[in-house]
Amino acid sequence: MFEYDHIRTAPATFALALPLGLLLLQYLKSPRRISQIPHTQERVLILGSTSGVGRTLAHQYAKRGARICLVGRREIMLEEAAEECRKLCEADRVLTVRGDCASVEDMTKVRDTVIKEWDGIDTVIITAGVSTLQPLMSVAGVTPSKDSPSLPHATADAINYAVGVAKAALDGNFFGPYIAAIAFIPLLASCSPSPSILLLSTVAAIIPAPTRSLYASTKSASLLLFQALAIEHPRISFTFFLPGTIEGDFRASAVDTPLNSPPVIHEADPNKHGLRRGAVAARCMQAIDRKEKTVIMPVIMRFGHLLYWIWPAYVEWRARVKYNFR
Repeated sequence: MFEYDHIRTAPATFALALPLGLLLLQYLKSPRRISQIPHTQERVLILGSTSGVGRTLAHQYAKRGARICLVGRREIMLEEAAEECRKLCEADRVLTVRGDCASVEDMTKVRDTVIKEWDGIDTVIITAGVSTLQPLMSVAGVTPSKDSPSLPHATADAINYAVGVAKAALDGNFFGPYIAAIAFIPLLASCSPSPSILLLSTVAAIIPAPTRSLYASTKSASLLLFQALAIEHPRISFTFFLPGTIEGDFRASAVDTPLNSPPVIHEADPNKHGLRRGAVAARCMQAIDRKEKTVIMPVIMRFGHLLYWIWPAYVEWRARVKYNFR
């Protein structure tokens, strides 16, 4: 009886152990990046470094002694971030370039700057992006009335407005990384002994969430783009970082204010319940150093992704609860 039970449970045990074994093998066989690029010689480009995780990453790389180039759209905040970094390292190790990731001209200007100042780069970190906070129908002003639960038809103007919102989300979350990839992949491949790119995505790119339809779909598009690029450019180490909700001013970058009505906040305050920026930034740096491919934070979200394919109704219910969506 014991032998039969042991044999019966062996496949399940193997299925659980195999992923862990593969992760351990990958970790052991990958050469530590520091052996190829000492921390004080690393040239780091951070796209989207004026706030949030990008700004925290800038601080941590400055403390580590790396050369850092900060890029952001908001000039005052960019200079504030640069001054904070200069207090943590030698001032001449910090570059700033005001620019928008979705602008070809700005990204080529950034590329020209790092070539002129550093003869290239070793690490590109893409944290820039925009948020969306509303259910898609709300963006177009389509909401049920008190007298009827059915939805009214969207007007042509409302649909056009929703299309404009989608284009803004695409600019920030897809075309920004898209342009950055084209601008910097050839430079990385030609000038670094251990080139690396980290894309800060979101767990919503793999587990759908209500009120995040535009955000999740545009983030998912850039994630799949970079996963394909990782296959096309095996010499470059690609890291895809998928965190849950992070503390900070995520709502400030929302591009989907509803038509003719104030925005409605559905989820709990991220500053009370979100991941700490410092912890996320530290894990990003660790993933780059270890050449990890896909990082989901917190780890339990990995099981959420798996559970979505096994029991989607439960995951969808939990998502509605999390985002207070009825």
